[in-house]
Amino acid sequence: MKQVLLHCVFLVLAISTVVGQSNFYGKLADSTIVLTKQKVQYDPSYFRIPYPNGDVPANKGVCTDVIIRAYRKLGIDLQKEVHEDMKANFSKYPKIWGMKTTDTNIDHRRVPNLMTFFSRRGTAKKITSDPKDYLPGDIVCWNLSGGINHIGIVVNKKSTDGQRYLIVHNIGRGQMIEDCLFRFTIIGHYQYIEM
Repeated sequence: MKQVLLHCVFLVLAISTVVGQSNFYGKLADSTIVLTKQKVQYDPSYFRIPYPNGDVPANKGVCTDVIIRAYRKLGIDLQKEVHEDMKANFSKYPKIWGMKTTDTNIDHRRVPNLMTFFSRRGTAKKITSDPKDYLPGDIVCWNLSGGINHIGIVVNKKSTDGQRYLIVHNIGRGQMIEDCLFRFTIIGHYQYIEM
């Protein structure tokens, strides 16, 4: 009897964890859609910002700022999370920019750093050509022509043909929602929930 009761408790905990995660990703997708109502000019400039909870001016941003702002709406500060992980594991992060130490102003605003962070601290999901594998709240990274990296979040709105979820991203025209999941080469697919 004790064993059956213990098994039931574990089952309830497992189910509530999955439901809680599902609700989290739905809220993340919703918070991302809210960002599309904010007028933002694409601006890749280096900004000095406070730490923690720093942000570039509200009317400016790039693709990574969509991710940062969406998570911040749910109380998760990726500036702090990425900085702490980079500080403790600097050798595991890309050395593309010739940095010798961390920089709380920019580290979290670089796609390769976010990809490393999500791989280390989140869940790296498989990259496929099946739209059913990309769910609301998933983070997707692409390689644009010329080797430029890009990032966006899958949201709970479908393409006109109903085959794919749409993406919120900023590719130069502000924070917008588009049917662009397979427009570029996908190089990363993640889920991240703060534990």
